[in-house]
Amino acid sequence: MEGTPAAPLGRRVRHEPRRRVLEVRRVERLTPRMLRVVLGGAELEGFHSPAFDDHVKLFFPLPGAEEPAPADTGPDGPRPPARDYTPRRHDAARGELAIDFALHAEGPATEWAAAARPGDRLVVGGPRGSLILPDDLDWTILAGDETALPAIGRRLEELPAATRAVALIEVADAAERQDLPARPGLEIRWLERNGAPAGEAERLEPALAALAIPPGEGHAWVAGEAEVARRLRRVLTERHGIPKERVKAAGYWRRGAVAAHEVVGD
Repeated sequence: MEGTPAAPLGRRVRHEPRRRVLEVRRVERLTPRMLRVVLGGAELEGFHSPAFDDHVKLFFPLPGAEEPAPADTGPDGPRPPARDYTPRRHDAARGELAIDFALHAEGPATEWAAAARPGDRLVVGGPRGSLILPDDLDWTILAGDETALPAIGRRLEELPAATRAVALIEVADAAERQDLPARPGLEIRWLERNGAPAGEAERLEPALAALAIPPGEGHAWVAGEAEVARRLRRVLTERHGIPKERVKAAGYWRRGAVAAHEVVGD
């Protein structure tokens, strides 16, 4: 008889569900395929995002509309396109929330971000909850494609100085590399597709399998295409023997699907 699965490492915190109408303050081009949209406004007051992989839901204007749909349109009202995104940075003192957009070929998020200008408005919901990891971890492993890069970058920025980290980041090519924190104990490896399709495990999986897991207590986090994230999770738990409660895997997108955001298990 199997025992009860161990609870994930960390402390769960719930937040009051709320939708906010925010305004674009500025748009920054990070790389040829990555934009940062900085939002602000009075309704950002009280926003909390304590975990590096929190996600908010962005509600984009309906097709043909410039303004976002009302926060509550009722059961028979129009349903605006919505997507989940990671808060890249929240500066409560400045009243700003930064969201990074990986620009794909099509879709409401890409179309909105590519056209965003100061003064444009966007409805932001959540986050509904956070999983806060302990501050005394000896190490952390991070792996994912460009859709995971906002969370990876935030984690590296917020990581305690004593925690060692290895980040494996798959991007389209060298032009997609970003400036990330650099200090002793942080190792960042960029894996470039150079024309190969996204959503395959040929780069991340062998790189993760070849890692030497540091000694001590740690945590591993992987995200990206859902099936790739599943394979990476298995490398961590089966090959490296990391306890499942110390591994989190998330599918930020799925090949052939319009939108996806899911926790990935075995």
